[in-house]
Amino acid sequence: MPERPHSIAKANTSEISPSAAEPRSHDATGGAALDQSFHAAVAAATGGLSPAALALSFTDLALHLAASPGRQIELCANAVQDAARFCAMTSRPFSQFRPWQLLSPAANDRRFVGDDWLLPPFNLNAQAFLLCERWWRSTTDLHGLATGDAAIAAFALRQMLDAVAPTNFPTTNPKVIRHALETGGMSFVNGFENWLADAWRLAGGAGASRDGFVIGKDVATAKGRVVFRNHLIELIQYEPTTATVKPEPLLIVPAWIMKYYILDLSPGNSLVRYLTGQGFTVFMISWRNPTSEDRDLSLEDYRLLGVEAALSEIQSIMPGRAVHGMGYCLGGTLLAIALAAASPERRAAWRTLTMLAAQTDFTEAGELTLFINESQVAFLEDMMREKGVLGSQQMAGAFSMLRSNDLIWSRIVRHYLLGERTSPSDLMAWNADATRMPARMHSEYLRSLFLRNDLAEGRHIAGGRPIALSDLRTPMFAVGTREDHVAPWRSVYKVHNLTDAAVTFVLTSGGHNAGILAPPDQVGHRYQIMSRAADDTYLGPEEWQRLAPITEGSWWEALTAFLATHSGGPVAPPAYPATAESLPEAPGSYVHQE
Repeated sequence: MPERPHSIAKANTSEISPSAAEPRSHDATGGAALDQSFHAAVAAATGGLSPAALALSFTDLALHLAASPGRQIELCANAVQDAARFCAMTSRPFSQFRPWQLLSPAANDRRFVGDDWLLPPFNLNAQAFLLCERWWRSTTDLHGLATGDAAIAAFALRQMLDAVAPTNFPTTNPKVIRHALETGGMSFVNGFENWLADAWRLAGGAGASRDGFVIGKDVATAKGRVVFRNHLIELIQYEPTTATVKPEPLLIVPAWIMKYYILDLSPGNSLVRYLTGQGFTVFMISWRNPTSEDRDLSLEDYRLLGVEAALSEIQSIMPGRAVHGMGYCLGGTLLAIALAAASPERRAAWRTLTMLAAQTDFTEAGELTLFINESQVAFLEDMMREKGVLGSQQMAGAFSMLRSNDLIWSRIVRHYLLGERTSPSDLMAWNADATRMPARMHSEYLRSLFLRNDLAEGRHIAGGRPIALSDLRTPMFAVGTREDHVAPWRSVYKVHNLTDAAVTFVLTSGGHNAGILAPPDQVGHRYQIMSRAADDTYLGPEEWQRLAPITEGSWWEALTAFLATHSGGPVAPPAYPATAESLPEAPGSYVHQE
Protein backbone atom coordinates (compact mmCIF):
# COMPACT_ATOMS: atom_id res chain seq x y z
CA MET A 1 0.00 0.00 0.00
CA PRO A 2 1.38 3.43 -0.85
CA GLU A 3 2.50 5.58 2.06
CA ARG A 4 -0.28 7.76 3.35
CA PRO A 5 0.34 11.51 3.02
CA HIS A 6 1.16 13.55 6.13
CA SER A 7 -2.23 15.26 6.09
CA ILE A 8 -4.00 12.05 7.03
CA ALA A 9 -3.44 13.22 10.60
CA LYS A 10 -6.63 15.27 10.24
CA ALA A 11 -8.54 12.05 9.67
CA ASN A 12 -6.32 9.47 11.32
CA THR A 13 -7.01 5.85 12.07
CA SER A 14 -8.82 6.80 15.26
CA GLU A 15 -11.54 8.20 13.02
CA ILE A 16 -11.95 4.91 11.17
CA SER A 17 -14.96 2.96 12.30
CA PRO A 18 -14.03 0.42 15.00
CA SER A 19 -15.31 -2.43 12.91
CA ALA A 20 -13.15 -1.30 10.00
CA ALA A 21 -10.03 -0.91 12.14
CA GLU A 22 -10.14 -4.47 13.43
CA PRO A 23 -8.31 -7.15 11.43
CA ARG A 24 -10.58 -9.39 9.43
CA SER A 25 -10.06 -12.73 7.81
CA HIS A 26 -11.36 -13.35 4.33
CA ASP A 27 -9.89 -16.83 4.10
CA ALA A 28 -12.48 -19.58 4.16
CA THR A 29 -11.47 -23.18 4.73
CA GLY A 30 -12.55 -26.56 3.47
CA GLY A 31 -15.57 -26.76 1.23
CA ALA A 32 -16.37 -23.06 1.63
CA ALA A 33 -13.01 -22.11 0.16
CA LEU A 34 -13.58 -24.41 -2.78
CA ASP A 35 -17.04 -22.93 -3.33
CA GLN A 36 -15.70 -19.40 -3.25
CA SER A 37 -12.98 -20.18 -5.76
CA PHE A 38 -15.47 -21.90 -8.04
CA HIS A 39 -17.89 -18.96 -7.86
CA ALA A 40 -15.09 -16.52 -8.61
CA ALA A 41 -14.11 -18.54 -11.69
CA VAL A 42 -17.72 -18.65 -12.89
CA ALA A 43 -18.05 -14.90 -12.27
CA ALA A 44 -15.11 -14.22 -14.56
CA ALA A 45 -16.99 -15.95 -17.36
CA THR A 46 -20.41 -14.39 -16.66
CA GLY A 47 -19.33 -10.83 -16.01
CA GLY A 48 -20.31 -11.12 -12.36
CA LEU A 49 -23.88 -12.32 -12.98
CA SER A 50 -25.07 -15.22 -10.88
CA PRO A 51 -26.34 -18.15 -13.00
CA ALA A 52 -28.26 -19.39 -9.95
CA ALA A 53 -30.27 -16.16 -9.72
CA LEU A 54 -31.17 -16.37 -13.41
CA ALA A 55 -32.03 -20.07 -13.19
CA LEU A 56 -34.26 -19.53 -10.16
CA SER A 57 -36.19 -16.78 -11.95
CA PHE A 58 -36.80 -18.87 -15.06
CA THR A 59 -37.71 -21.89 -12.92
CA ASP A 60 -40.33 -19.77 -11.15
CA LEU A 61 -41.58 -18.59 -14.54
CA ALA A 62 -41.72 -22.14 -15.96
CA LEU A 63 -43.53 -23.56 -12.92
CA HIS A 64 -46.18 -20.83 -12.93
CA LEU A 65 -46.63 -21.14 -16.69
CA ALA A 66 -46.97 -24.94 -16.40
CA ALA A 67 -49.66 -24.44 -13.74
CA SER A 68 -51.59 -21.91 -15.86
CA PRO A 69 -53.31 -23.78 -18.72
CA GLY A 70 -55.56 -20.82 -19.41
CA ARG A 71 -52.59 -18.53 -19.87
CA GLN A 72 -50.94 -21.13 -22.12
CA ILE A 73 -54.02 -21.15 -24.33
CA GLU A 74 -53.99 -17.33 -24.47
CA LEU A 75 -50.31 -17.25 -25.44
CA CYS A 76 -50.81 -19.86 -28.15
CA ALA A 77 -53.87 -18.02 -29.48
CA ASN A 78 -51.94 -14.73 -29.54
CA ALA A 79 -49.07 -16.35 -31.45
CA VAL A 80 -51.44 -17.89 -34.02
CA GLN A 81 -53.32 -14.62 -34.40
CA ASP A 82 -50.13 -12.62 -34.93
CA ALA A 83 -48.85 -15.19 -37.45
CA ALA A 84 -52.15 -15.13 -39.37
CA ARG A 85 -52.19 -11.33 -39.52
CA PHE A 86 -48.58 -11.26 -40.67
CA CYS A 87 -49.23 -13.86 -43.39
CA ALA A 88 -52.29 -11.93 -44.58
CA MET A 89 -50.20 -8.75 -44.82
CA THR A 90 -47.38 -10.42 -46.76
CA SER A 91 -49.79 -12.02 -49.24
CA ARG A 92 -50.97 -8.64 -50.49
CA PRO A 93 -49.35 -6.92 -53.50
CA PHE A 94 -46.54 -4.49 -52.66
CA SER A 95 -48.71 -1.73 -54.12
CA GLN A 96 -51.05 -2.12 -51.12
CA PHE A 97 -48.26 -2.24 -48.57
CA ARG A 98 -48.23 0.36 -45.81
CA PRO A 99 -45.34 0.50 -43.32
CA TRP A 100 -46.01 -0.50 -39.73
CA GLN A 101 -49.49 -1.91 -40.47
CA LEU A 102 -49.40 -4.43 -37.64
CA LEU A 103 -47.08 -2.93 -35.08
CA SER A 104 -44.86 0.13 -34.93
CA PRO A 105 -41.81 0.68 -32.73
CA ALA A 106 -42.23 2.35 -29.36
CA ALA A 107 -41.58 6.06 -29.23
CA ASN A 108 -38.24 5.55 -27.47
CA ASP A 109 -37.11 2.74 -29.82
CA ARG A 110 -34.65 4.35 -32.25
CA ARG A 111 -33.48 1.15 -33.91
CA PHE A 112 -35.78 1.40 -36.93
CA VAL A 113 -35.58 5.12 -37.63
CA GLY A 114 -34.99 6.13 -41.26
CA ASP A 115 -36.65 5.96 -44.65
CA ASP A 116 -34.94 2.70 -45.57
CA TRP A 117 -36.86 0.91 -42.84
CA LEU A 118 -40.10 1.85 -44.64
CA LEU A 119 -39.17 -0.29 -47.65
CA PRO A 120 -41.28 -3.50 -47.74
CA PRO A 121 -38.68 -6.22 -47.21
CA PHE A 122 -36.98 -4.47 -44.32
CA ASN A 123 -40.20 -3.19 -42.80
CA LEU A 124 -41.76 -6.65 -42.92
CA ASN A 125 -38.73 -8.10 -41.18
CA ALA A 126 -38.85 -5.39 -38.53
CA GLN A 127 -42.56 -5.95 -37.89
CA ALA A 128 -42.01 -9.70 -37.60
CA PHE A 129 -39.32 -9.07 -35.02
CA LEU A 130 -41.48 -6.61 -33.06
CA LEU A 131 -44.37 -9.09 -33.01
CA CYS A 132 -42.07 -11.81 -31.66
CA GLU A 133 -40.59 -9.40 -29.16
CA ARG A 134 -44.03 -8.40 -27.89
CA TRP A 135 -45.09 -12.05 -27.56
CA TRP A 136 -42.00 -13.13 -25.65
CA ARG A 137 -42.31 -10.22 -23.24
CA SER A 138 -45.93 -11.15 -22.57
CA THR A 139 -44.83 -14.57 -21.29
CA THR A 140 -43.69 -13.01 -18.01
CA ASP A 141 -47.18 -11.65 -17.30
CA LEU A 142 -48.32 -14.50 -15.04
CA HIS A 143 -50.60 -14.41 -12.02
CA GLY A 144 -48.65 -15.40 -8.90
CA LEU A 145 -45.18 -14.99 -10.43
CA ALA A 146 -42.91 -13.17 -7.98
CA THR A 147 -42.33 -9.59 -9.07
CA GLY A 148 -38.55 -9.92 -8.79
CA ASP A 149 -38.45 -13.15 -10.77
CA ALA A 150 -40.71 -11.67 -13.45
CA ALA A 151 -38.43 -8.64 -13.73
CA ILE A 152 -35.25 -10.74 -13.99
CA ALA A 153 -36.80 -13.07 -16.57
CA ALA A 154 -38.09 -10.11 -18.59
CA PHE A 155 -34.65 -8.49 -18.43
CA ALA A 156 -32.91 -11.67 -19.61
CA LEU A 157 -35.41 -12.10 -22.44
CA ARG A 158 -34.87 -8.50 -23.46
CA GLN A 159 -31.10 -9.05 -23.63
CA MET A 160 -31.58 -12.08 -25.89
CA LEU A 161 -34.11 -10.32 -28.10
CA ASP A 162 -31.95 -7.23 -28.39
CA ALA A 163 -29.08 -9.42 -29.57
CA VAL A 164 -31.06 -10.91 -32.48
CA ALA A 165 -32.72 -7.69 -33.66
CA PRO A 166 -32.53 -7.24 -37.47
CA THR A 167 -30.58 -4.03 -36.92
CA ASN A 168 -27.60 -6.07 -35.73
CA PHE A 169 -26.97 -8.03 -38.95
CA PRO A 170 -25.54 -6.67 -42.20
CA THR A 171 -28.03 -8.51 -44.43
CA THR A 172 -31.14 -7.25 -42.59
CA ASN A 173 -30.12 -3.69 -41.78
CA PRO A 174 -30.81 -1.45 -44.82
CA LYS A 175 -28.65 1.33 -43.45
CA VAL A 176 -25.64 -1.02 -43.37
CA ILE A 177 -26.36 -2.25 -46.92
CA ARG A 178 -26.75 1.27 -48.31
CA HIS A 179 -23.57 2.48 -46.63
CA ALA A 180 -21.63 -0.51 -47.95
CA LEU A 181 -22.81 0.25 -51.51
CA GLU A 182 -21.97 3.93 -51.17
CA THR A 183 -18.45 3.18 -49.90
CA GLY A 184 -17.72 0.32 -52.24
CA GLY A 185 -17.45 -2.07 -49.31
CA MET A 186 -14.89 0.03 -47.45
CA SER A 187 -17.31 0.37 -44.52
CA PHE A 188 -16.77 -3.32 -43.77
CA VAL A 189 -12.99 -2.90 -44.05
CA ASN A 190 -13.09 0.06 -41.65
CA GLY A 191 -15.38 -1.87 -39.32
CA PHE A 192 -12.95 -4.78 -39.21
CA GLU A 193 -10.10 -2.39 -38.44
CA ASN A 194 -12.19 -0.87 -35.62
CA TRP A 195 -12.87 -4.34 -34.24
CA LEU A 196 -9.19 -5.28 -34.35
CA ALA A 197 -8.22 -2.07 -32.57
CA ASP A 198 -10.80 -2.62 -29.83
CA ALA A 199 -9.92 -6.30 -29.45
CA TRP A 200 -6.22 -5.45 -29.17
CA ARG A 201 -6.91 -2.81 -26.52
CA LEU A 202 -9.10 -5.17 -24.47
CA ALA A 203 -6.57 -7.99 -24.78
CA GLY A 204 -4.03 -5.64 -23.27
CA GLY A 205 -6.25 -5.12 -20.23
CA ALA A 206 -7.37 -1.61 -21.16
CA GLY A 207 -10.98 -0.56 -20.80
CA ALA A 208 -13.02 1.70 -23.00
CA SER A 209 -11.12 4.52 -24.64
CA ARG A 210 -11.39 8.10 -23.39
CA ASP A 211 -11.14 9.20 -27.04
CA GLY A 212 -8.30 11.64 -26.52
CA PHE A 213 -9.87 13.57 -23.64
CA VAL A 214 -7.06 14.34 -21.20
CA ILE A 215 -7.88 14.86 -17.52
CA GLY A 216 -6.82 18.35 -16.51
CA LYS A 217 -6.60 19.54 -20.10
CA ASP A 218 -9.92 18.71 -21.78
CA VAL A 219 -11.99 17.65 -18.77
CA ALA A 220 -11.65 18.47 -15.05
CA THR A 221 -10.20 21.85 -15.99
CA ALA A 222 -11.69 24.19 -13.36
CA LYS A 223 -8.84 25.95 -11.56
CA GLY A 224 -8.17 25.14 -7.93
CA ARG A 225 -5.94 23.03 -5.76
CA VAL A 226 -6.03 20.10 -3.41
CA VAL A 227 -6.19 21.48 0.13
CA PHE A 228 -6.43 18.18 2.03
CA ARG A 229 -5.60 14.55 1.43
CA ASN A 230 -6.03 11.35 3.36
CA HIS A 231 -5.99 7.72 2.30
CA LEU A 232 -9.47 7.90 0.76
CA ILE A 233 -10.02 11.42 -0.57
CA GLU A 234 -8.44 14.52 -1.98
CA LEU A 235 -10.42 17.65 -1.21
CA ILE A 236 -10.27 20.24 -4.00
CA GLN A 237 -10.92 23.92 -3.34
CA TYR A 238 -11.74 25.80 -6.54
CA GLU A 239 -10.58 29.32 -7.32
CA PRO A 240 -13.23 32.02 -7.11
CA THR A 241 -14.24 33.63 -10.39
CA THR A 242 -16.13 36.55 -8.83
CA ALA A 243 -14.88 39.47 -6.74
CA THR A 244 -17.02 38.41 -3.79
CA VAL A 245 -18.59 35.12 -2.77
CA LYS A 246 -21.43 33.86 -0.63
CA PRO A 247 -20.20 33.34 2.92
CA GLU A 248 -21.31 29.70 2.97
CA PRO A 249 -19.07 27.31 1.04
CA LEU A 250 -20.46 24.39 -0.98
CA LEU A 251 -19.15 20.82 -0.58
CA ILE A 252 -19.88 18.43 -3.45
CA VAL A 253 -19.81 14.69 -2.68
CA PRO A 254 -19.78 12.70 -5.94
CA ALA A 255 -20.49 8.98 -6.19
CA TRP A 256 -17.44 6.78 -5.71
CA ILE A 257 -18.35 4.41 -8.56
CA MET A 258 -17.01 6.92 -11.11
CA LYS A 259 -14.50 9.75 -11.15
CA TYR A 260 -15.65 13.06 -9.69
CA TYR A 261 -15.30 15.13 -12.85
CA ILE A 262 -18.78 14.25 -14.13
CA LEU A 263 -19.53 17.61 -12.46
CA ASP A 264 -16.52 19.31 -14.06
CA LEU A 265 -16.43 18.11 -17.64
CA SER A 266 -15.40 20.41 -20.49
CA PRO A 267 -15.53 24.13 -19.63
CA GLY A 268 -18.96 24.61 -21.21
CA ASN A 269 -20.39 21.58 -19.44
CA SER A 270 -19.13 22.06 -15.88
CA LEU A 271 -21.39 22.51 -12.86
CA VAL A 272 -18.33 23.56 -10.85
CA ARG A 273 -17.56 26.43 -13.22
CA TYR A 274 -21.19 27.50 -13.20
CA LEU A 275 -21.36 27.57 -9.40
CA THR A 276 -18.11 29.50 -8.99
CA GLY A 277 -19.40 31.92 -11.61
CA GLN A 278 -22.47 32.47 -9.42
CA GLY A 279 -20.34 33.47 -6.45
CA PHE A 280 -20.02 30.20 -4.52
CA THR A 281 -16.87 28.82 -2.95
CA VAL A 282 -16.87 25.22 -4.17
CA PHE A 283 -15.12 22.24 -2.61
CA MET A 284 -15.13 18.81 -4.26
CA ILE A 285 -14.26 15.35 -2.96
CA SER A 286 -12.12 13.28 -5.32
CA TRP A 287 -12.25 9.64 -4.23
CA ARG A 288 -9.20 7.40 -4.33
CA ASN A 289 -9.46 4.45 -6.72
CA PRO A 290 -9.09 1.52 -4.28
CA THR A 291 -6.87 -1.50 -4.76
CA SER A 292 -7.00 -5.00 -3.32
CA GLU A 293 -5.19 -3.73 -0.22
CA ASP A 294 -8.22 -1.55 0.54
CA ARG A 295 -10.59 -4.52 0.74
CA ASP A 296 -11.49 -3.71 4.38
CA LEU A 297 -12.61 -0.12 3.81
CA SER A 298 -16.22 0.08 4.96
CA LEU A 299 -19.15 2.33 4.19
CA GLU A 300 -18.55 3.87 7.60
CA ASP A 301 -14.98 4.68 6.55
CA TYR A 302 -16.36 6.47 3.51
CA ARG A 303 -18.49 8.58 5.83
CA LEU A 304 -15.67 9.36 8.27
CA LEU A 305 -12.69 9.70 5.92
CA GLY A 306 -14.89 11.22 3.22
CA VAL A 307 -17.72 13.50 4.27
CA GLU A 308 -16.68 14.11 7.88
CA ALA A 309 -13.02 14.70 7.07
CA ALA A 310 -13.95 17.11 4.27
CA LEU A 311 -16.33 19.04 6.51
CA SER A 312 -13.67 19.37 9.22
CA GLU A 313 -11.14 20.71 6.73
CA ILE A 314 -13.61 23.24 5.30
CA GLN A 315 -14.42 24.43 8.82
CA SER A 316 -10.72 24.98 9.46
CA ILE A 317 -10.39 26.99 6.25
CA MET A 318 -13.61 28.98 6.75
CA PRO A 319 -14.30 28.84 10.51
CA GLY A 320 -17.76 29.69 11.74
CA ARG A 321 -19.39 29.22 8.33
CA ALA A 322 -22.27 26.86 7.66
CA VAL A 323 -21.81 24.62 4.61
CA HIS A 324 -24.10 23.81 1.69
CA GLY A 325 -23.93 20.07 1.05
CA MET A 326 -24.47 18.57 -2.41
CA GLY A 327 -24.36 14.87 -3.23
CA TYR A 328 -24.68 13.13 -6.58
CA CYS A 329 -26.11 9.58 -6.82
CA LEU A 330 -24.60 7.44 -4.04
CA GLY A 331 -22.69 10.52 -2.91
CA GLY A 332 -26.04 12.05 -2.03
CA THR A 333 -27.05 8.94 -0.13
CA LEU A 334 -23.78 9.04 1.82
CA LEU A 335 -24.30 12.74 2.56
CA ALA A 336 -27.79 12.02 3.93
CA ILE A 337 -26.32 9.25 6.11
CA ALA A 338 -23.65 11.65 7.39
CA LEU A 339 -26.22 14.27 8.38
CA ALA A 340 -28.49 11.73 10.04
CA ALA A 341 -25.56 10.25 12.01
CA ALA A 342 -24.24 13.63 13.15
CA SER A 343 -24.89 15.17 16.55
CA PRO A 344 -27.35 18.08 16.59
CA GLU A 345 -24.44 20.49 16.89
CA ARG A 346 -22.57 18.90 13.99
CA ARG A 347 -25.74 18.76 11.90
CA ALA A 348 -26.17 22.52 12.39
CA ALA A 349 -22.97 23.01 10.38
CA TRP A 350 -24.96 22.13 7.23
CA ARG A 351 -27.02 25.02 5.84
CA THR A 352 -28.74 23.07 3.03
CA LEU A 353 -28.67 19.59 1.50
CA THR A 354 -28.89 19.11 -2.29
CA MET A 355 -29.54 15.58 -3.58
CA LEU A 356 -28.82 15.00 -7.28
CA ALA A 357 -30.45 11.78 -8.53
CA ALA A 358 -29.82 10.33 -5.07
CA GLN A 359 -32.00 7.73 -3.39
CA THR A 360 -32.74 7.23 0.29
CA ASP A 361 -35.34 4.48 -0.14
CA PHE A 362 -34.27 1.55 -2.33
CA THR A 363 -37.48 -0.48 -2.62
CA GLU A 364 -38.02 0.83 -6.17
CA ALA A 365 -34.44 1.51 -7.18
CA GLY A 366 -34.93 0.84 -10.86
CA GLU A 367 -33.54 -1.89 -13.07
CA LEU A 368 -30.27 -1.92 -11.16
CA THR A 369 -32.07 -3.99 -8.50
CA LEU A 370 -32.24 -6.82 -11.04
CA PHE A 371 -28.58 -7.42 -10.21
CA ILE A 372 -29.17 -7.27 -6.46
CA ASN A 373 -30.70 -10.22 -4.67
CA GLU A 374 -29.29 -12.63 -2.09
CA SER A 375 -27.94 -15.04 -4.69
CA GLN A 376 -26.37 -12.25 -6.75
CA VAL A 377 -24.83 -10.44 -3.77
CA ALA A 378 -23.37 -13.68 -2.36
CA PHE A 379 -21.93 -14.43 -5.82
CA LEU A 380 -20.34 -10.96 -5.99
CA GLU A 381 -18.93 -11.35 -2.49
CA ASP A 382 -17.18 -14.57 -3.46
CA MET A 383 -15.81 -12.87 -6.56
CA MET A 384 -14.60 -9.83 -4.60
CA ARG A 385 -13.11 -12.00 -1.84
CA GLU A 386 -10.35 -13.16 -4.17
CA LYS A 387 -9.52 -9.73 -5.62
CA GLY A 388 -10.49 -7.51 -2.70
CA VAL A 389 -12.36 -5.13 -5.00
CA LEU A 390 -15.18 -5.09 -7.51
CA GLY A 391 -13.53 -4.45 -10.84
CA SER A 392 -14.53 -1.47 -12.92
CA GLN A 393 -15.68 -3.66 -15.81
CA GLN A 394 -18.36 -5.43 -13.75
CA MET A 395 -20.14 -2.22 -12.79
CA ALA A 396 -19.72 -0.67 -16.24
CA GLY A 397 -21.14 -3.82 -17.83
CA ALA A 398 -24.16 -3.79 -15.55
CA PHE A 399 -24.97 -0.19 -16.44
CA SER A 400 -24.52 -0.91 -20.14
CA MET A 401 -26.95 -3.83 -20.04
CA LEU A 402 -29.65 -1.60 -18.56
CA ARG A 403 -29.67 0.23 -21.89
CA SER A 404 -28.22 -2.43 -24.17
CA ASN A 405 -29.74 -1.01 -27.37
CA ASP A 406 -28.22 2.42 -26.81
CA LEU A 407 -24.96 1.48 -25.09
CA ILE A 408 -24.03 -1.86 -26.64
CA TRP A 409 -25.77 -2.83 -29.89
CA SER A 410 -26.03 0.60 -31.48
CA ARG A 411 -22.30 1.07 -30.94
CA ILE A 412 -21.51 -2.36 -32.40
CA VAL A 413 -23.53 -1.48 -35.49
CA ARG A 414 -21.88 1.90 -35.86
CA HIS A 415 -18.31 0.80 -35.16
CA TYR A 416 -18.18 -2.60 -36.85
CA LEU A 417 -20.97 -2.75 -39.46
CA LEU A 418 -20.94 0.87 -40.60
CA GLY A 419 -17.21 1.29 -40.04
CA GLU A 420 -17.69 4.58 -38.23
CA ARG A 421 -16.67 5.82 -34.82
CA THR A 422 -19.03 7.52 -32.41
CA SER A 423 -18.08 11.17 -32.15
CA PRO A 424 -16.11 11.58 -28.91
CA SER A 425 -17.64 13.63 -26.12
CA ASP A 426 -16.64 14.64 -22.64
CA LEU A 427 -19.46 12.57 -21.12
CA MET A 428 -18.37 9.45 -23.02
CA ALA A 429 -14.78 9.99 -21.90
CA TRP A 430 -15.89 10.23 -18.27
CA ASN A 431 -18.08 7.15 -18.63
CA ALA A 432 -15.04 5.16 -19.81
CA ASP A 433 -13.07 6.18 -16.71
CA ALA A 434 -14.60 3.66 -14.30
CA THR A 435 -13.35 2.89 -10.80
CA ARG A 436 -13.13 -0.09 -8.48
CA MET A 437 -14.90 -0.56 -5.15
CA PRO A 438 -13.60 -2.14 -1.94
CA ALA A 439 -15.14 -5.54 -1.23
CA ARG A 440 -16.38 -4.72 2.27
CA MET A 441 -17.91 -1.37 1.41
CA HIS A 442 -19.61 -2.70 -1.72
CA SER A 443 -21.07 -5.65 0.15
CA GLU A 444 -22.28 -3.40 2.98
CA TYR A 445 -24.13 -0.92 0.84
CA LEU A 446 -25.69 -3.64 -1.33
CA ARG A 447 -26.95 -5.49 1.72
CA SER A 448 -27.87 -2.58 3.97
CA LEU A 449 -29.28 -0.17 1.40
CA PHE A 450 -30.59 -2.33 -1.46
CA LEU A 451 -31.42 -5.71 0.05
CA ARG A 452 -32.72 -4.68 3.49
CA ASN A 453 -33.55 -1.00 2.86
CA ASP A 454 -32.09 -0.25 6.30
CA LEU A 455 -31.63 3.49 5.72
CA ALA A 456 -35.30 4.12 4.96
CA GLU A 457 -36.49 1.87 7.78
CA GLY A 458 -34.27 3.20 10.56
CA ARG A 459 -31.90 0.22 10.87
CA HIS A 460 -28.75 1.50 9.15
CA ILE A 461 -25.85 1.71 11.61
CA ALA A 462 -23.59 4.77 11.49
CA GLY A 463 -21.49 6.05 14.35
CA GLY A 464 -22.28 2.89 16.27
CA ARG A 465 -26.04 3.41 16.38
CA PRO A 466 -29.08 3.11 14.10
CA ILE A 467 -29.95 6.35 12.36
CA ALA A 468 -33.21 7.80 11.05
CA LEU A 469 -33.61 10.29 8.22
CA SER A 470 -36.58 11.74 10.07
CA ASP A 471 -33.99 13.56 12.21
CA LEU A 472 -33.10 15.75 9.23
CA ARG A 473 -34.47 19.29 9.34
CA THR A 474 -32.01 20.83 6.89
CA PRO A 475 -33.73 22.49 3.89
CA MET A 476 -33.40 20.19 0.90
CA PHE A 477 -33.18 20.58 -2.86
CA ALA A 478 -33.77 17.20 -4.54
CA VAL A 479 -33.41 16.54 -8.26
CA GLY A 480 -34.85 13.57 -10.16
CA THR A 481 -34.40 12.93 -13.88
CA ARG A 482 -37.29 11.78 -16.01
CA GLU A 483 -35.50 8.99 -17.91
CA ASP A 484 -33.32 7.71 -15.09
CA HIS A 485 -32.65 3.94 -15.18
CA VAL A 486 -30.33 4.03 -12.15
CA ALA A 487 -32.26 6.22 -9.69
CA PRO A 488 -35.85 6.49 -11.00
CA TRP A 489 -37.33 9.85 -10.12
CA ARG A 490 -40.24 8.36 -8.19
CA SER A 491 -37.69 6.61 -6.00
CA VAL A 492 -35.77 9.85 -5.49
CA TYR A 493 -39.08 11.54 -4.65
CA LYS A 494 -39.48 9.28 -1.59
CA VAL A 495 -37.24 11.65 0.35
CA HIS A 496 -40.51 13.48 1.03
CA ASN A 497 -41.69 10.48 3.06
CA LEU A 498 -38.53 10.06 5.10
CA THR A 499 -37.51 13.53 6.31
CA ASP A 500 -39.21 16.31 8.21
CA ALA A 501 -37.40 18.97 6.21
CA ALA A 502 -38.68 21.52 3.73
CA VAL A 503 -38.07 20.00 0.28
CA THR A 504 -37.80 21.72 -3.09
CA PHE A 505 -38.16 18.96 -5.67
CA VAL A 506 -37.10 19.26 -9.30
CA LEU A 507 -37.94 16.84 -12.10
CA THR A 508 -35.76 17.52 -15.11
CA SER A 509 -35.59 16.13 -18.63
CA GLY A 510 -32.89 13.64 -19.52
CA GLY A 511 -31.37 10.63 -17.81
CA HIS A 512 -29.16 9.92 -14.81
CA ASN A 513 -26.18 11.81 -16.24
CA ALA A 514 -27.47 13.96 -19.09
CA GLY A 515 -30.33 15.25 -16.94
CA ILE A 516 -27.91 16.50 -14.29
CA LEU A 517 -25.67 18.18 -16.88
CA ALA A 518 -27.84 21.10 -17.97
CA PRO A 519 -25.80 24.27 -18.63
CA PRO A 520 -28.07 27.29 -19.16
CA ASP A 521 -26.61 28.05 -22.59
CA GLN A 522 -27.63 24.61 -23.94
CA VAL A 523 -31.05 24.44 -25.57
CA GLY A 524 -33.60 21.72 -25.02
CA HIS A 525 -33.66 21.55 -21.22
CA ARG A 526 -36.90 21.74 -19.26
CA TYR A 527 -37.90 20.97 -15.71
CA GLN A 528 -40.72 21.02 -13.19
CA ILE A 529 -40.22 22.44 -9.70
CA MET A 530 -42.33 22.80 -6.61
CA SER A 531 -41.52 23.28 -2.93
CA ARG A 532 -43.07 21.71 0.15
CA ALA A 533 -42.79 23.18 3.62
CA ALA A 534 -41.94 20.83 6.45
CA ASP A 535 -45.53 20.84 7.72
CA ASP A 536 -47.30 20.69 4.34
CA THR A 537 -49.63 17.84 3.40
CA TYR A 538 -47.94 15.07 1.44
CA LEU A 539 -48.40 14.92 -2.33
CA GLY A 540 -47.86 11.68 -4.21
CA PRO A 541 -45.45 11.73 -7.18
CA GLU A 542 -48.21 11.59 -9.81
CA GLU A 543 -50.12 14.44 -8.17
CA TRP A 544 -46.90 16.44 -7.80
CA GLN A 545 -46.12 15.91 -11.50
CA ARG A 546 -49.59 17.10 -12.45
CA LEU A 547 -49.41 20.27 -10.33
CA ALA A 548 -45.77 21.33 -10.68
CA PRO A 549 -45.30 24.03 -13.33
CA ILE A 550 -43.07 23.32 -16.34
CA THR A 551 -40.15 25.67 -16.96
CA GLU A 552 -38.11 25.80 -20.16
CA GLY A 553 -34.40 26.06 -19.50
CA SER A 554 -31.81 24.77 -17.07
CA TRP A 555 -32.62 23.72 -13.52
CA TRP A 556 -29.14 24.96 -12.54
CA GLU A 557 -30.64 28.45 -12.32
CA ALA A 558 -33.28 27.19 -9.87
CA LEU A 559 -30.52 25.56 -7.82
CA THR A 560 -28.50 28.76 -7.48
CA ALA A 561 -31.67 30.66 -6.57
CA PHE A 562 -32.36 28.12 -3.81
CA LEU A 563 -28.79 28.29 -2.50
CA ALA A 564 -28.79 32.10 -2.62
CA THR A 565 -32.00 32.19 -0.58
CA HIS A 566 -30.21 30.27 2.17
CA SER A 567 -26.96 32.25 1.96
CA GLY A 568 -25.75 35.47 3.52
CA GLY A 569 -24.42 38.66 1.99
CA PRO A 570 -21.25 38.77 -0.14
CA VAL A 571 -17.83 38.45 1.48
CA ALA A 572 -14.24 38.27 0.28
CA PRO A 573 -13.17 34.89 -1.15
CA PRO A 574 -11.20 32.63 1.19
CA ALA A 575 -7.53 31.94 0.62
CA TYR A 576 -5.99 28.50 0.31
CA PRO A 577 -4.69 27.13 3.61
CA ALA A 578 -0.93 27.17 4.12
CA THR A 579 -0.91 23.38 4.41
CA ALA A 580 -2.03 23.14 0.77
CA GLU A 581 1.31 24.40 -0.56
CA SER A 582 2.72 20.87 -0.67
CA LEU A 583 -0.36 19.46 -2.39
CA PRO A 584 -1.03 19.49 -6.15
CA GLU A 585 -3.23 21.80 -8.12
CA ALA A 586 -6.61 20.61 -9.33
CA PRO A 587 -7.56 18.05 -10.51
CA GLY A 588 -5.15 16.44 -8.04
CA SER A 589 -3.52 13.03 -8.19
CA TYR A 590 -6.26 10.58 -7.17
CA VAL A 591 -8.28 11.30 -10.30
CA HIS A 592 -5.41 9.97 -12.43
CA GLN A 593 -5.34 6.56 -10.75
CA GLU A 594 -6.22 3.74 -13.12
